[in-house]
Amino acid sequence: MTALTLHGRQCRSALRTLAFLSPWLLGFGFFFVYPLLSTVYFSFMKYDGFRPPAFTGAANWVYVFTQYPMFWPALRNTLWLVAVMVSARVVFGLGIGLLITKIKTGAGFFRTAFYLPYLAPPVAATMAFAFLLNPGTGPVNHILGTIGLPQPGWFNDPNWSKPALTMLALWGIGDLMVIFMAALLDVPAEQYEAAELDGAGAWQRFRYVTLPNISPIVMFAVVTGVIETMQYYTQPMIAGQVASGVIGNSGQQFEPGYPDQSTLTLPQLVYNLGFQRFDTGSACVIALVLFALAMAFTALLMRRRSGLIQAGG
Repeated sequence: MTALTLHGRQCRSALRTLAFLSPWLLGFGFFFVYPLLSTVYFSFMKYDGFRPPAFTGAANWVYVFTQYPMFWPALRNTLWLVAVMVSARVVFGLGIGLLITKIKTGAGFFRTAFYLPYLAPPVAATMAFAFLLNPGTGPVNHILGTIGLPQPGWFNDPNWSKPALTMLALWGIGDLMVIFMAALLDVPAEQYEAAELDGAGAWQRFRYVTLPNISPIVMFAVVTGVIETMQYYTQPMIAGQVASGVIGNSGQQFEPGYPDQSTLTLPQLVYNLGFQRFDTGSACVIALVLFALAMAFTALLMRRRSGLIQAGG
C-alpha cells in the first residue's frame, strides 16, 4: 500500500510538472521542433509552393554546394562578418561603456547620444548611411577629399562594402553599451581598491579585475552577436539596393550582393531561393547550414568559456 501511495504521489508530481511546462513545451514544439523537422524534410524535396513536393534525394544539397554560384561567396561574407563585425562591436561597445562609466560630468548626455542610433529603424539607418557614404555626392567623401585623404567607394566598392556595413553596426552600438555599462557598474569597488594598493596600473586593473567580473556578459554579447550576424539580412540588402539605384524602382527584380556579391549573406540566399525563385528545397538546405553554423559557433564559444573557468578555478 505504501509503494502504491508513493507511486501515485510521483505520478501526480510528474503531471503537475508537465502542466507547468506545457506552455513552453507547446511553444518549443510548434515554433522550433516542427519548423526544424519541416526544413529537413523539404531539403530533400523538389517543391515550389504550388505543386506537391517530390522526393529528389540529395539533389538539393549537391546543387547548393557544387552548382549554385552564390553559395560560397555568401558563406565567406557571412563568416567575415561574424569574425570582424562581432569582434568590433564587442570591443567598441565595451570601450564606450568604460568611457561613459568614467565620465563625471555629462554622462547622461553621452549615454543618450550613443544609445539613440540603436533605436533608428534598420532600413532608415542603412539608407541614411548609404547616402552619407555615397562616393560621388556624400558628405563623408567630401570631407575626406578636403583634408587630402583617400575617398573610398564604400557601398559601391567590393573592397569597402563590408567595412562600411561594420561602421553601420558600430554606429548602432547602444544595445551593447547599456549591457556593458550595467556589468561594469556591478564590479565590486573594493576589488579595484585592493588592486590599487597592490600597485596595479590601469591595464592590470582591467585585465585582472574588470574582465574576470564581466566575462559572462562578454560571452553573452559574443554569442548573441554571432546568432544575430548569422541572420544578417536587412542592412546589406538595403545598402546594395540604394548603392545600385534599384531601390527607386519598386517593380525591378534585384539580385542581392551588390557590388560583385560582396554584401551577399546566407539569409539573403534563403529569401532569394525560397521566395524569388520558388526553390524551397535549396532554400531549406541553406537554412540548415545556417542553423548548423550557429550551433557550432555557440557550442565552441561555450566550451571555450567552460575551459577557461576550469583553468581559472
